[in-house]
Amino acid sequence: RSGRDTRVSGPMLKGALVAGLCSAGARVRLAGVVPTPAVAFLTIQDKAAAGAVISASHNPVADNGIKFFSSDGLKTTAEVEDAIELIMQSDHLDLPLGTEIGQAEPIPDAVERYVQHAIASTEGPLDGVKVVLDCAFGAAWIAGPSAFRGAGAEVVSINDSPDGTRINVDCGSTNLSALATRVVAEGAHLGFGFDGDADRVLAVDERGDHVDGDRLLGLVAVHLSEAGRLANGMVVATVMSNLGFKQALEQRGIEVLLAPVGDKYVAEAMAQHGAVLGGEQSGHVIMGQHSTTGDGILAALHITGIVAGSDLQLSELAHFFEPFPQVLINVEVAAKHRLESHEELWDEVRSAEKALGENGRVLLRASGTEPLVRVMVEAADASEAGAIAEALADSVRSHLS
Repeated sequence: RSGRDTRVSGPMLKGALVAGLCSAGARVRLAGVVPTPAVAFLTIQDKAAAGAVISASHNPVADNGIKFFSSDGLKTTAEVEDAIELIMQSDHLDLPLGTEIGQAEPIPDAVERYVQHAIASTEGPLDGVKVVLDCAFGAAWIAGPSAFRGAGAEVVSINDSPDGTRINVDCGSTNLSALATRVVAEGAHLGFGFDGDADRVLAVDERGDHVDGDRLLGLVAVHLSEAGRLANGMVVATVMSNLGFKQALEQRGIEVLLAPVGDKYVAEAMAQHGAVLGGEQSGHVIMGQHSTTGDGILAALHITGIVAGSDLQLSELAHFFEPFPQVLINVEVAAKHRLESHEELWDEVRSAEKALGENGRVLLRASGTEPLVRVMVEAADASEAGAIAEALADSVRSHLS
């Protein structure tokens, strides 16, 4: 199963991917422009051998790439990705010829099937709820509004045309400003901003205040826990989640497991520990009973359902913890690959962690897609967090540039 987002390079890469798969004898079914989680869903439902999505997710228009899913709807492991690269680099591929090559055909009802799946997963109708959806000129442009209207909500949809040159540009989950303004102007109950392939979502409450992935994940965790449906009483987050989020959930008797950054690692940890909920501060939310990967539309439907079934507004439900001041500095470097083995840098990190004690933490990690090292420091005191983050950022520049 294959799908893509709306960016302008998508058709070109789709042609190359389909040609390559057919040349190897694969039968390819094309879902067209659909959210990433729709491809994972269709791969499982149709019992396909694999799924592929042409997308650069939340990244800029000029970027693009390919995500692969296993037959179980899970993102491929690093080992499988390495094996694929080795095969591609081989000089002696035994490829089929003539009538043995594969064929490609469309899936005409791909969006409708995914939308019905998302609606069916919700706990009840969303009648009486007014919601603003920022589709980021991306893959949510049909599926997002269709799913919410099908669930009964009143929908105001913005940035909802398949414009391949404006995907993620000053809109969606990467910039919530326009969404916040529209939510207040419309008197909506809440609003959601998706990224380019709709596997992430962030929110805006009725007052126009931003609601990040920690708060969205936390309110779902609290809701499931109170309903007795949070398996093993745990939620999987990542090392980027705020310390205040972790402490607040643990005070409610919810165990918080921390995985490396990336929803594939969250999904792996969920499977390993028997968790049904996981996600990231950046907006990936995996509801394991309904999806195998981050699904912005499905998560947004469930969050709206929680608000609709409560006497409280999103502003009250989401602000269940006081975040620790968090400073994040992205440092552009030439040699991010040297980070893991640079002992002098890690000695500085250990010294900073010792100084912070239990009321703070430090995280250094290389970006998976950009020439950056991300320096994150949390502390009870904002000025202390800022000072330590700046000092570590200067060290990163000095050692890795």
